[in-house]
Amino acid sequence: MQTLQLDLSKQYSYADYLTWIDGKRKEIINGFVQLFATPARKHQKVSGYLFRNFINYLYKKECEVYSAPFDVRLPKNGERKDKDIYTVVQPDIVVVCDKNKLDIRGCIGAPDLIVEITSKSTAKKDAVKKYDLYEKHGVREYWLVRPDEQTVTVFVLDKKGKYNYIACYPDDAKVPVNIFNGDLVVDLKEVFIDD
Repeated sequence: MQTLQLDLSKQYSYADYLTWIDGKRKEIINGFVQLFATPARKHQKVSGYLFRNFINYLYKKECEVYSAPFDVRLPKNGERKDKDIYTVVQPDIVVVCDKNKLDIRGCIGAPDLIVEITSKSTAKKDAVKKYDLYEKHGVREYWLVRPDEQTVTVFVLDKKGKYNYIACYPDDAKVPVNIFNGDLVVDLKEVFIDD
């Protein structure tokens, strides 16, 4: 098998992305490839505990939850063809309440909630680039989880399509999930469990 050589200065579409079989994690934002490393054990542990909260709450409910790797395609103008989509991300956790957005490959269009678990290598991208991307595409709620600091920062989209900062919750807080009107509350003591 030939090694995949990507030109990081070139724009690619989702159709290109589907041909890449090198097994490395990557995303495309506005056509440009973003590479990232395999998550650390602490990242995976926090992700698992968060996911458990969502999956238990959503059992037999309308919305669905997925964990990475899970493709979320964010077309600029409602494009549906792979060759016309230039943004595909793999958030750590995704909640989708409109099942029309789900297909065999993942989600096309904005999920209702996205959780990104930061690392030293992704913190800036998650806090700036993805924040802007998710706001622009209408993701209703965005969580930035920082395992090293043991905090969760929550943003909720307002009626003007801009994120409002809700709070930065410490490791002993209980975080209400806004898209569920606070019916689901995540106890961070059960998420940031020390080894």
